Amino acid sequence: MVDPLLVVVLGPTGSGKTALSLALAERFHGEVVNCDSVAMYREFEIGTAKPNASARARAPHHLLDFVDPTSYITAGEYARLAREALAEIKSRQNLPIVVGGTGLYLRTLLDGLFPGPQRSEDLRERLRRRVEQNGADHLHRILRRLDPAAAAKIHANDIPKLIRAIEVCLASRQKMTEMWKQGRDPLTGFRILRLGLNPDRDQLYIRIHQRAERMFESGLLEETRQLLAKYGNAARPLTSLGYKQSMQLLRGEINARTALQMAQQAHRNYAKRQMTWFRREPEVIWLEGFGDDSAIQQRATALAVET
Repeated sequence: MVDPLLVVVLGPTGSGKTALSLALAERFHGEVVNCDSVAMYREFEIGTAKPNASARARAPHHLLDFVDPTSYITAGEYARLAREALAEIKSRQNLPIVVGGTGLYLRTLLDGLFPGPQRSEDLRERLRRRVEQNGADHLHRILRRLDPAAAAKIHANDIPKLIRAIEVCLASRQKMTEMWKQGRDPLTGFRILRLGLNPDRDQLYIRIHQRAERMFESGLLEETRQLLAKYGNAARPLTSLGYKQSMQLLRGEINARTALQMAQQAHRNYAKRQMTWFRREPEVIWLEGFGDDSAIQQRATALAVET
């Protein structure tokens, strides 16, 4: 029996992933599974470019607005929830369409992670305090004692990776390098069609600039002010694109014009990083245009029929 189809729509911010996913969903009785890490947070609306109410009415959406602003969801946790959503969509014999630009989360969903232990926020906080007191090299020395091979692969200044490696060693009572050898748990049960959007860079930057302008015109600053008043600095997405520049504006560090320009630059830089990441993904069929282009939608539809 042939496995059912799973479509993945990937690409840089502003490339029209939502438009393409909705066109495919309407054509094939599809359901959209979000793979944008910031769009998973509740109450963060304007700066995330989430599908609006009319877009969500066109197809069922999964994994939007389900993470508390002060919480954090790991790539592994996302992968588990997304695989559950894919199984439910498969049981309804609908087409699952994974859409988003968070490369690590997408890779974890499709390729799996090595079977490491759950995060320990208590341990992580203790290790962060060690960094504040003694510097990053202190953590690197700890890791060298616990797992010399892992320490050799992780730079002494890469604090997040050092913390995770130490956490794995202590929680599992195994070396991280030994767990790497156990392999990953790739997604099975689907034929996967990876569609990548690759519009002209200059045109993409124009759209990125326009989107940032619309965010500020639509009340991004006021949304940021309300979220800051409600959650303080504990709201993790306040450090993300657009919100970070709004925070700087609210603190009086920059003016409104500079905030917009910095947000536009940050989004352009993010788009570059996304394309660098996605270029390394295997088996992507690249579509040279935007997702709201009818010719691109027709090409994507044809590929879904052929796969």
